[in-house]
Amino acid sequence: VCDRPCEPACRRGRVEEKPVAICRLKRVAADHRDDIKKYLPKKPLVMNGKKIALIGAGPASFTVANDLAPLGYQCTIFEKLSKPGGLMRSNIPAFRLPEEVLTEELNYILDMGVELKLDTPIKSMKSLLDEGYDSIFVGSGAPKGKDLNLPNRWDDKDHIHIGINWLEEVAFEHTKTVGDNVLIIGVGNTAMDCCRTSLRLGAKSVKVMGRKPRSYFKASKWEVEDAEEENVEIIVNHSPEAFITQDGRLTGMLFSVMKHNFDNDGNIINSQPIEKVTIPCDDVILAIGQENAFPWIELDTGIKFDKWNVPLIDKKTFESTKKGVFFGGDSAFGPKNIIWAVEHGHQAAISIHNYCRGVSLEQRVLNKIELKSTKMGMFEWSYSNSFDGSERRKMEHLDLVKRFSKLNIEVEIGFSPEQIATEVQRCLNCDIQTVFDAPKCTECDACIDICPVECLSITENTNNEEILRESLNFDRNEFDQSLFISEELKFTNRIMVKDENICLHCGLCAERCPTAAWDMSEGIVKIHHAGTQDQNYTSEIAE
Repeated sequence: VCDRPCEPACRRGRVEEKPVAICRLKRVAADHRDDIKKYLPKKPLVMNGKKIALIGAGPASFTVANDLAPLGYQCTIFEKLSKPGGLMRSNIPAFRLPEEVLTEELNYILDMGVELKLDTPIKSMKSLLDEGYDSIFVGSGAPKGKDLNLPNRWDDKDHIHIGINWLEEVAFEHTKTVGDNVLIIGVGNTAMDCCRTSLRLGAKSVKVMGRKPRSYFKASKWEVEDAEEENVEIIVNHSPEAFITQDGRLTGMLFSVMKHNFDNDGNIINSQPIEKVTIPCDDVILAIGQENAFPWIELDTGIKFDKWNVPLIDKKTFESTKKGVFFGGDSAFGPKNIIWAVEHGHQAAISIHNYCRGVSLEQRVLNKIELKSTKMGMFEWSYSNSFDGSERRKMEHLDLVKRFSKLNIEVEIGFSPEQIATEVQRCLNCDIQTVFDAPKCTECDACIDICPVECLSITENTNNEEILRESLNFDRNEFDQSLFISEELKFTNRIMVKDENICLHCGLCAERCPTAAWDMSEGIVKIHHAGTQDQNYTSEIAE
């Protein structure tokens, strides 16, 4: 369910078409883990006396609790549903996120002493503020699905559904069937979940209807691919016009087929309908977006909202206009994804920790990469990874017939041992950094000769960037990362230039260099969470 924001930054995607399957390999680690409980924080023996209320048992709230509970805070999570997890449980189908996996992960956090109150909706923010909590975090998500107010919308309410509500009803087994022919309106990830769920409830034909071309789809590319693998039909350039009913029963939808005109950059300039078509159906599921909903926050609490009913939140501290009240996840800035909700939770936890200690909310220790050493032996940095082209491994899926036999059968079955062995070799070891010591360089060109991707050049020094690029040995067409430019070399006053976009970190330059001007050093990513700033504690993660 991860949106994989790390993979576009993967340098393998710069030298080949696709990055390393980081998300898939993390699953491998999770699937083959030993018992991790002994490595997890425990409930502290002495509490700090501070109480935190968290509204909504979704990813943002659980992240705040995960960071604050080990520091001695009494964290209480309020959830209106009968099970925790928020959208992870109610909106993401179990065939993508197995319920037992989610429950296990949440229990790790609850075991730190976090209190969970299920079937306990917050009906009044004013009342909660009066209960004496030192801080309140709102992580209630964006629970209101958008409707489509078209002709005949209310003629057959039983067969026209709001996507996120319908998924929740399926998750809690209130809905167990659907019609033979289903139309999904919308092209986001929720739409993909709705279409695939429909197949598992017995639908024989499922069509996803998009108003624009595929390049405008909000759904992740792999989500669309997974839907099409299950024979979901994706129809583009169809704009819904009306629901068609007969004797109070939904029979189809009327669409305008759209013609779009584009500018030179591929952006739509204008659109015109060229014909109208009717597509028969038994059910329509509307997956066209979500909105915030805060009917329980009174206007006189000091919490202010914009014209779209989105709270006014400081984007760095996540504090609202009411001191001590913080927001995160979809409830803060509107719908996004689980990964951003987790990050919001981490940042909000830092702010809450600062707030409860009387420290400025702006105080942050910046994340950074530190070199472990300035000199490493060859056997410390050398690795067996191949820089030869190798296609990204594709996740194995359960057979189509088997996956539809039960609603909660997981589709992705993980990498095989052979796939694991090949995919990890695609990693270019970004944690091993090249280090260049200009005074040691004799300009022998040995590093340039041995470089397999020709990312190194020794050239005349110039302040004109265009002239510098023209003088390089390699084509400088990508600008994701700045050029490395050394100080002047002592013999000719020229400079060493390296293109980090295509460097493989293979270490051949360091191995070949006769004077050790090139070396390899290990970089450690240091990421700070609540409590790490005041305890000199850092979590080390090598990406």
